[in-house]
Amino acid sequence: MKDEAGEADETGGTCGEPDGASAAADDTAADTEAAARARRLAAWHGSERTLAHGPAEGRIAERLAALTAALTTGTTTGTTTGTTADAPPYGGDGWVDVYGDGIVEELERRVAGLLGMEAAAFFPTGTMAQQIALRCWAGRTGDPVVAVHPLAHLEVHERDAYVTVSGLRAVRPTGEPRPPTAEEIRGVDEPFGTLALELPLRDAGFVLPAWEELVEVVEAARERDAVVHFDGARLWECTVHFGRELPEIAALADSVYVSFYKSLGGISGAALAGPETLVAEARAWRHRYGGQLFQQWPAALAALDGLDRELPRLPSYVAHARVVAEALRKAFTAAGVGWSRVHPEVPHTHQFQVWLPYPAAVLDEAGVRLAEETRTTLFRRWREPGPPGLAMTEVTVASPALEWTADDVTAAVGAFLATVRELMNGDGGPAPQGGQALP
Repeated sequence: MKDEAGEADETGGTCGEPDGASAAADDTAADTEAAARARRLAAWHGSERTLAHGPAEGRIAERLAALTAALTTGTTTGTTTGTTADAPPYGGDGWVDVYGDGIVEELERRVAGLLGMEAAAFFPTGTMAQQIALRCWAGRTGDPVVAVHPLAHLEVHERDAYVTVSGLRAVRPTGEPRPPTAEEIRGVDEPFGTLALELPLRDAGFVLPAWEELVEVVEAARERDAVVHFDGARLWECTVHFGRELPEIAALADSVYVSFYKSLGGISGAALAGPETLVAEARAWRHRYGGQLFQQWPAALAALDGLDRELPRLPSYVAHARVVAEALRKAFTAAGVGWSRVHPEVPHTHQFQVWLPYPAAVLDEAGVRLAEETRTTLFRRWREPGPPGLAMTEVTVASPALEWTADDVTAAVGAFLATVRELMNGDGGPAPQGGQALP
C-alpha cells in the first residue's frame, strides 16, 4: 500500500484463505477506505491554498498537459541547463527511448554532472537502485555487512530488500532518532563493508548532521576500510543546511542514490551515481532485476523538467519552511494546545514533522473539512507512531507555500483547531476516544 505522500506502507499480510464473513468485511472496509481516499483527494485538489501539492492529487489529464508544456515551451533556467525558455531543452521532436537510450541517457548525464560523479544510471525505483548499489559494493569489498540506521529507508520502506534479495546483513551504529556520530561508527563491534547514510533521515524528522559531523562520520567509515553510500533520495534540498553545493556533498560518498519524485515532482524513477565501473556493473544488475524497461520517456521527461523547474527553487522552499515552522509552533502555543511539537524546531530541509495530542482520525477529518469548507489545505494524513492519541504528520513546504505569510499560517491553524475542537467535544460528530478536549 502507499499513502498519499507516496511512501510505501510496509505492513505485512496474513496467511490463509479468508472465510465468507471476513471476506465480506474486508470488501466493505476496502470500499469505505476507497471512498474516504476519494474524498480526501477531491478536497485537496479543490483547495485554492496549500503548502504543497501532493503527488497523488493531480488528475491524469493535468499531468499530461504539464508534460506537454515541458516539451513545447520548456521550463529551464540557465543555471541548470545553459538553455533558455525559447529553446525547449528535451528534444520534443526527438525519438522516444528504447531500453534506456535517448532522453534517458540525457537524464543520466545531467545527474552525473549535477553530482560531480563519473556516471549515473536511471532506475525505475529507488528500492532497486539501493539494493543493487549495496550488492555491488559487497562484491567489491568482500563484506556483506551494511552499517545502517534502523529508521533508514532501507529498513522501514524497502521490506529488507538488501537482506532478502541480496543476502546482505545489517549492523546498527545507533538506535537514536538522529544520524550516527563518528564515535558510534568507530564503536561498531564488528567489521562492515558499507556504511549507508540516509540524507536527510526522513523517519527521524528529515534531520541532517552538521557538515563537520558528516565529514567526521565518513572519515570514521574510511578508517574501518568501508565504502560509503548515500541514500540521497532527498539530497537535492540538503545544500542549504550543509552550506555546500551538490558536488561537494556527493564527493564524500562512493555512490549516491537520488529520487526524481520526492523533491522534484517527477512521476517516478531514481538514479544511482558513482564511478564508471560501479555504474556499469549496476546496469548489468538492473537488467537482471527487471529494471531495463522498454520505454521510460515520460518518467525521464518529468525528471528533467523537475531538475529545471524545482531544483533551483529548493533553497527558497527550505528558507520558507523555517518561517512556516515557527508560525505553526507559535500558533499552537497561543491556542493553548497542551502538548505540541514541530520537529526539528528549525527545519533542516523543506520538510518537517508536526506532533499534536489528538487521535489521527480526528486530525484527518479536521483537515479534510477545512479543505472542503475553506479551500485551504494545511495538513494531510496523520498517523500515530507513538502512544495512542498522539499523532504526527509530515509537512512539505513547496512553491504554493511561498505565498503564505506567518499570519496566514496562524489563521489556518486557528480554523483547523476550531474544527478539531468541534470533533473532540462532539459538536461535529461522535466524540472519539483518546486525546484531550480543546478548551
